[in-house]
Amino acid sequence: MFRLLSWLFGFSVFSGLIVLGGVAYYVALLNDDLPDYTVLMDYQPPVTTRVHAADGVLLAEFARERRLFQPVETIPPMVIEAFLSAEDKDFYSHFGIDVAGVFRAARDNVVQMVDGSSGNLVGASTITQQVAKNFLLTSDQTWDRKIKEALLALRIENTFTKDEILELYLNEIFLGLNSYGVAAAALNYFDKALYELTYAEAAYLAALPKGPSNYHPFRRPEAAIERRNWVLDRMAENGYITLEDASAYKNENLNVIPRAGGSQLYSAEYFTEEVRRQLAGLYGEDTLYGGGMSVRTSLDPQMQLHARKALMDGLIDFDQRRGFHAVEDTIEIGEDWGGALAGISPLGDVPEWTLAVVLEMEANSARIGLRPMIDVDGRVSSERITGTLPGSAVSWVNEPLSELLNVGDVIYVEPVAGEEGVYTLRQVPEIEGAIVAMDPRTGRVLALVGGFSFAESEFNRATQAMRQPGSSFKPIVYAAALDNGYTPASVILDAPLEVVNADGSVWQPENYARQFYGPQTLRRGIELSRNVMTVRLARDLGMPMIEEYSRLFGVYDDMPHVLAMALGAGETTVMRLTAAYATIANGGRRITPTLIDRIQDRYGDTIYRHDERICENCQQAEWHGQAVPMIIDSRAQVLDPMTAYQITSMMEGVVQRGTGTAVRAIGRPVAGKTGTTNDYKDAWFVGFTPELAVGVYVGYDTPRSMGSSSTGGELAAPIFADFVAAALEGVPPTRFQVPQGMHTDWIDPATGVGIVAGGSGVQEAFKPGTGPNLMTSVIGVNSQAFDNIQTGANQQPGFGAGSLF
Repeated sequence: MFRLLSWLFGFSVFSGLIVLGGVAYYVALLNDDLPDYTVLMDYQPPVTTRVHAADGVLLAEFARERRLFQPVETIPPMVIEAFLSAEDKDFYSHFGIDVAGVFRAARDNVVQMVDGSSGNLVGASTITQQVAKNFLLTSDQTWDRKIKEALLALRIENTFTKDEILELYLNEIFLGLNSYGVAAAALNYFDKALYELTYAEAAYLAALPKGPSNYHPFRRPEAAIERRNWVLDRMAENGYITLEDASAYKNENLNVIPRAGGSQLYSAEYFTEEVRRQLAGLYGEDTLYGGGMSVRTSLDPQMQLHARKALMDGLIDFDQRRGFHAVEDTIEIGEDWGGALAGISPLGDVPEWTLAVVLEMEANSARIGLRPMIDVDGRVSSERITGTLPGSAVSWVNEPLSELLNVGDVIYVEPVAGEEGVYTLRQVPEIEGAIVAMDPRTGRVLALVGGFSFAESEFNRATQAMRQPGSSFKPIVYAAALDNGYTPASVILDAPLEVVNADGSVWQPENYARQFYGPQTLRRGIELSRNVMTVRLARDLGMPMIEEYSRLFGVYDDMPHVLAMALGAGETTVMRLTAAYATIANGGRRITPTLIDRIQDRYGDTIYRHDERICENCQQAEWHGQAVPMIIDSRAQVLDPMTAYQITSMMEGVVQRGTGTAVRAIGRPVAGKTGTTNDYKDAWFVGFTPELAVGVYVGYDTPRSMGSSSTGGELAAPIFADFVAAALEGVPPTRFQVPQGMHTDWIDPATGVGIVAGGSGVQEAFKPGTGPNLMTSVIGVNSQAFDNIQTGANQQPGFGAGSLF
């Protein structure tokens, strides 16, 4: 018997050793196949790029995985306590594997199987093991993966401190709503920073690692609250909060408010998208969506609101003068019209308007139902709000409403101020436009609107639309002339002109009024936008020179050397032309427009700065009597400052006496120029004050005539005036500064001859060595010819090919 027992004991020991050896060999094989855990030392998680306005307001966030890296020392203790209570209460005492937890999990699983429960088996992964799995392994439910996870946990514990491990975990864990890490989850669930969370909110975030979809705040709110309350109980059990506090916190609602993506300022969608495109071009998509950049833009939010309102009002006014187009949609009016109406998406960036359906129709009045509210979880509100649409509230429509609308028609409406339940009819304009406002000293784009609605069309008419500027290009031609011997008082003949093209065809440029006015000063030519004078001037200067100036000003990159280009027949963008005008306003020093002031990487280091001026002695830590810092402006001087002032003064005349008189209402010094292309397809006004340079464009996306008299002075100039008046409200008017060395004389604006001050004369600025004209005739033209030219009507019907005004 003793021998048998000895044999059995020996066999058992031998078998155990073989098993242990096999296990050791198996573990050794897995150990050799472990991933390199030291990569965690240099781990750089994809982090959300955040874009801010000039005043720090958040504009947008760009990320594939919404994550904000938060150092562990800045994470509030209650957040850490909530996660430790939910996931690993012994984290700071175990060595990477919670042995007691493993036995507890095994016991609970056995009990669960004995009871026949169908729930998920209980795990015992520590936070360290979860770090190993999340960073280095897959989520496969296999023995190989679990053993590798344990081995890696032991190695990680021997290499990193507990705080370093916890930092990796809290910044990597997936918590639903595309949120990775606790900082992003706090924003995405509660629209709060971590330090603003309550205990109940922190407990809910800590409830999510086990399965965010299982505790979704809208699809499974009961389960979410139950799991959150379980975490609060564990926090009380571990001594982090009292039982009384836990009981109070458990009575709170989830209070989840999902954070919206995209632009956070509803009026700035076009601006934000342009910034996104520029960032992607500079650094690539991966850095944009995962580099954690902090981008400070030049946007002034208040000015952006003014720009949007001015453009929208202008487009709506033009569109309404052309009558009602069509309804947005048509639905069946059943027992509940709200569900069908809720299925139609409105323009999210036009919050002033509401979708409505016509419920009843009388002769000139309609009863309407408003689109129901939709909760953050997508559920349609059961409340049904109705209102009245009387024809008297739709002054822009001449026909009775019954001739335009039918029951079931879906339309846009807007509340009538001061009248409860009364609405007026709105429609999305067919016409489009753009407005850009920038600081004329720096090129910082303070406001940009690229169309009526970004939700309707993402095409940016301020930066992407190539359009003919028409006469708004003329200041470039006149600036070239003033830079090369001409003065504002120089006289150019405005008389019939024939230009023979290379193919033998003849082009006869004509003025807007189809008349000729004889000899005219340069000032009069630009104020009244004389086409023929501009062509003569360009022919005298030579188109290569005009092309060079257009390139220096950034209007065109490669302008054809044809005379029609002097009238703005080429194509450019609102942004480029506004920057050209800003260059004039800046004394001729080149302006490069920018939407981005500064970019910092994830570590706070500046990697881009728009302002490239050199500042000497700006980096001194202390003052010891050294010289005052000096800023050196290295930007190119593309125009003589005296020339810049002369063309500015001439464009002031456009506003005071010429084609841009609609802008006079601003009541401050403004220089600018209208632009209208053939057949009234494009309307422009570009101008500036000493504080602001602004460009406005109006036209159809597919160019077509906007109708007779749809000129830059009629359409674009009022938008410009409305915006500038609002943007500079409260800012004291300032005059344009005359450069040193210039002298002024009073002249007759018709002849350029010096006169006694006052009357109909104009005070003109002259460069040294120049002055008013000394004779009234034009060289080569006698007085009889002058009289004939003045009285001669335009002999050619219609406009010549390429003629613009």
